[in-house]
Amino acid sequence: MSTSGVPEDEGRAGPDAEPSFRSGFVALVGRPNVGKSTLLNQILGRKIAITAATPHTTRTRVRGVLDRPDGQIVFTDTPGVHRPRTALGDRLNQTAASTFDDVDCCVLLLEASAPIGSGDRYIAERLRPDTVIALNKIDRVDDAKVLKHLAFAASELGLTGAEYFPVSAKSGEGVPALVEYLAARMPEGPRYFPAGMVSDVPEAFYVAELVREQLLRNAEEELPHSIACRVTEWEWPRIRCEILVERESQKGIVIGKRGRVLKAAGTAVRQQLEPGAYLELFVKVEKGWQRHPDVIERLGY
Repeated sequence: MSTSGVPEDEGRAGPDAEPSFRSGFVALVGRPNVGKSTLLNQILGRKIAITAATPHTTRTRVRGVLDRPDGQIVFTDTPGVHRPRTALGDRLNQTAASTFDDVDCCVLLLEASAPIGSGDRYIAERLRPDTVIALNKIDRVDDAKVLKHLAFAASELGLTGAEYFPVSAKSGEGVPALVEYLAARMPEGPRYFPAGMVSDVPEAFYVAELVREQLLRNAEEELPHSIACRVTEWEWPRIRCEILVERESQKGIVIGKRGRVLKAAGTAVRQQLEPGAYLELFVKVEKGWQRHPDVIERLGY
């Protein structure tokens, strides 16, 4: 019996009541090449962020939306935090750091196959104590090393309220458990993006990133930091993409012998676009572009 004058059932969820909707923002942070973009793609079940073995592949915040019956999680893939040597490096660090306080939860990725270093500690010092730790690449080590690494991380990073999840972004092992935990961490809230929307990345920017991804995979090691791509014309099915390098000598590396590198990149990108796309690639020299903030701004980084 109610003694407050309010019926006992008022305000309570009955058996047919719709469950509360939880939504929020999660940032994936960590050193370069720790697997943030691969994890984002694995969580969403499709590719929205480019990946490569080269450091600093991610240069902007890439947001991916996971829709669930009970909620929506907006994941942000951030550039790897590192010691900068150029204006571009400074911008990448600023882009990553600007997300730390603007989200409901941060997931700090560590590598199971690499020791915890000063870079990991530097990032951890800037995160909240309840940050989630994802120990990635567990497919590369045995279970004993995973447990040892987790114990060491718990004592070294000072994140006293952290939860730890061993995962493999590549195979998907452990990822569902991480996602379920994050979903439960989200506050009650609205649907921030329309149902069915997977990313807020503009299509032209995504195509330019696909071109850069393929060049990173096909060109020589000396080149990656000097490549930038931008779509300058889009009149479907014709797409014109400009590839910027810093020195005249780098044009030959991008083009490759008899155009091999450029052709391979174009073919691989077209296979990822809608049928009928006509992609034109042009190489242009923009001397020292990654040292000039105005050029970096123009490129959208």
